[in-house]
Amino acid sequence: MYRRTRAFSFAAAFALAALPVLASGQANSNKLQQVLSQMDAASKNFKSAQADIKRVHLEKLVNDTSTETGTVYFLRNGSSTQFGGRFGPDLKIVEYKSGNVRLYTAANKHLDQVAASGANQGRVETFLTLGFGGSGSDLAKAWNIADQGTEPLSDGSKTVQTEKLDLVSKDPSVRNSYTHITIWVDPTRDVSLKQEFFDPTGNTDTATYSNIRLNQKIDLGPYTIPCNSKGECK
Repeated sequence: MYRRTRAFSFAAAFALAALPVLASGQANSNKLQQVLSQMDAASKNFKSAQADIKRVHLEKLVNDTSTETGTVYFLRNGSSTQFGGRFGPDLKIVEYKSGNVRLYTAANKHLDQVAASGANQGRVETFLTLGFGGSGSDLAKAWNIADQGTEPLSDGSKTVQTEKLDLVSKDPSVRNSYTHITIWVDPTRDVSLKQEFFDPTGNTDTATYSNIRLNQKIDLGPYTIPCNSKGECK
């Protein structure tokens, strides 16, 4: 009788201890679904976004960081997303358009070009739309998502409540490049205020976005790469 009672008491205690965990897990699941639904709704109205950006790369082995700042834009073009970035102090311009990635370096007037097609094009656009116009449904299709709660972040002159989502790709080839990615997304606007990429060696790339302008006319002039179709640059 004693053993049975003790065993029952232990099982009951274990079950009671598990209840808050199960309830919390259910709450997190419900909150994540709410966030993804908000992103779905905002994605339908997303046309463009422009923002200031600060990028920090950490090289873990030597504990060294490098920083660059600039501006970026995201432009919905039919079912695809066009992207451009302008970084300094040594001018670099990057562009993604119609499946092509181009990087111009002003210091040596050099242009690098990579054509993304098929699965590679889809992979590029998966990264581009991490919180910038991508729907919550598409996010859930490509990533295993853990909701890590709400966190306030600065968007220039105002503070925004963001949802911190940790993403693990369902594509093994992506996991070879990044073990996981964390984004801080404002689901009501479907824009990210911060993204952190973790590679298998422990290096990180962190992008912080501020002064986000949503669905405003974008002047593409500053993002124009001064090179012709042959790769000859001014």
